[in-house]
Amino acid sequence: MSSHVLCALALALAAFAETKVTPVAAKDLPVAVVAAIKAVAPAMVIQEAELKEREGRRYYDVEGVMPDGSEIEFDLLEENSRWRIVETQRDIAWRDAPKPVRDAAAASGKAITPVRVIESTQSDGMVIYELFAAGKPKEPSMEVSLKDGRAKVLAEVWPH
Repeated sequence: MSSHVLCALALALAAFAETKVTPVAAKDLPVAVVAAIKAVAPAMVIQEAELKEREGRRYYDVEGVMPDGSEIEFDLLEENSRWRIVETQRDIAWRDAPKPVRDAAAASGKAITPVRVIESTQSDGMVIYELFAAGKPKEPSMEVSLKDGRAKVLAEVWPH
């Protein structure tokens, strides 16, 4: 293959993998998205949302506040014209992460004391802990999964 063809192919793949993000006002969310959220968090006040489209999938990221003031985010995936919650996220203190998660992070050999921890509960019951290092707010420095009491440091970024 010529270098021009390879370059064009690489650009096409990069464009396909890009995420298109569209802000959506709470009042403009589809009724089915709001219903899915209210079924699990009826008291949540929706504050903002985004529609994300990537790799042929459509997601809504919906952020809000609970009556106690805590922030929560739901990620919903469209499957067969229906919206399903695939991830529930909230910030927690590192000391509140389960001991197996803290132990796995410590045993990884990567010295990290996270300044932010996002607990992401998946639809299958697995929980992903995103650990953010000081000065690196955009991407987690480490992700640890917890399922059935077993924690493991992930080698790849979790897809949701």
